[in-house]
Amino acid sequence: MNWLRKLERKFGKYAIPNLPLMIMICYGFGYVMNYLKPEWTYFVTLNPYAILHGQVWRLFTWVLVPEINNGFGFMGIFFVCIFLWFYYSIAKNLEMAWGKFMFNIFFFSGIIMTIVGAFLLFGYFSIFNPDFVKAFETAAALQNGECSKILGGNWFYFFMSSSFSTYYLNLSIFLAYALTYPNMRVLLFFIIPIKVKVLGIIYIIVLVFNILQTFVFGGVDIGLIELVAVGSSLLNVFVFFMILRNSGVKRFKEIKRQKEFAKKINKAQAPSQTQQLIRHKCSICGQTDVSNPSLTFRYCSKCNGNHEYCNEHLFTHQHIQ
Repeated sequence: MNWLRKLERKFGKYAIPNLPLMIMICYGFGYVMNYLKPEWTYFVTLNPYAILHGQVWRLFTWVLVPEINNGFGFMGIFFVCIFLWFYYSIAKNLEMAWGKFMFNIFFFSGIIMTIVGAFLLFGYFSIFNPDFVKAFETAAALQNGECSKILGGNWFYFFMSSSFSTYYLNLSIFLAYALTYPNMRVLLFFIIPIKVKVLGIIYIIVLVFNILQTFVFGGVDIGLIELVAVGSSLLNVFVFFMILRNSGVKRFKEIKRQKEFAKKINKAQAPSQTQQLIRHKCSICGQTDVSNPSLTFRYCSKCNGNHEYCNEHLFTHQHIQ
């Protein structure tokens, strides 16, 4: 998987720094807009029919739609803040473990796969199953009237777009975190300590149950929408996990082992002895294998002298002649 390293060397400098914070700011904006003007979501969801009819901004704005709507009372604000902080913390940990470039690739690949899934569904229903779309449209029109342009101009595709949300993007981040730090503990309901790998398994079981329930009570076509919406949004977790396992990027177990080793060393050694434990130090940022055990350090063969760099600066520094 040297192609990953080649991509990082060539495009790593363009990676968005502190992407987790930007993601949470976008989510926060979505919650505020949902409070001020709840109907705004009708105009920004991932609706392929509307996109192909000129509303191209939906390709980007659907990631602003909040996954839950708790209102903005005291408890609503409290739970939104907890939600944003929790996902920011796990996303930030992933960014630190993988590096900015890899986390960027992971998050944006999830967005792209979700968009592709939505358009594949649109192609299936518009080409191979138009009768179902017409029947749905007729029933919805009788009950609600003609679908307005702001909703996308088609009741069925407006309904389908509601299945694609940031919920599964956030879940992909959580599942990736559970794979990276499976034994990390969180407080369920702020009281019960539970390992994230257990929560990940519970999430998967609930997803499978919901998909099966949709097939049973909604029929094959509605169940297919739910299956594609879930599968396309979470596919990046499987793909990225397989890539990281076989690439030059540190494996999940290696990251965990290094962090545990660093904790044991810090407990066993006095603060005055910490400097003696440093084996590697980046010539650019000054980070060491003690201050940040998740980093990889290498010497540059093109620099004169022995100059060592962390993996974030190995391919981006100016060579010393």
